[in-house]
Amino acid sequence: METAGQALSDDEEYFPVIEPTGIVVGKATRAYCHSGAKPLHPVIHLHIIDRYGHMYLQKRSMKKDIQPGKWDTAVGGHVDFGETIMEALYRESSEELRFTEYNPIHVCSYVFESEIEKEFVSVFTAIGSFELHPDLDEVDEGRWWTWEEIDAQLGKKVFTPNFESEYRKIKQSLLALL
Repeated sequence: METAGQALSDDEEYFPVIEPTGIVVGKATRAYCHSGAKPLHPVIHLHIIDRYGHMYLQKRSMKKDIQPGKWDTAVGGHVDFGETIMEALYRESSEELRFTEYNPIHVCSYVFESEIEKEFVSVFTAIGSFELHPDLDEVDEGRWWTWEEIDAQLGKKVFTPNFESEYRKIKQSLLALL
């Protein structure tokens, strides 16, 4: 976390540091949050499902610092310091897919921890007929997957570990919404 006397460049990205209740207790740079220090910081995930029950996934850009080139949730990103969860959700969906016309449904929230970070994940879904336009600076590609295609690739290092864990956790909840 930021300490007194620590000089940071103006272009450093800050994330809120939160308690498990969601209360903001500080801020930290992206680099610090991903350094292995593991301050709890909020992120959003959006699962997009079409009217035929297909799930849209993005292939993470090879430029990403975490899990480059793996298939992942349609939209995912960090909440910036001073930003609400919903502001982050719409900002990220706009940046990654130019997607802003939807009504998100909150599915769940949980803590995800990897070797380098600890995130408080707010999971949403949007169901409908959508036209998506991936920003190829943000993602390498995107496509619609059937549930069977996803299930067949689980455990084969095609998806990010976070996606696989989350998918197993929420699949039945998502299917119940169709």
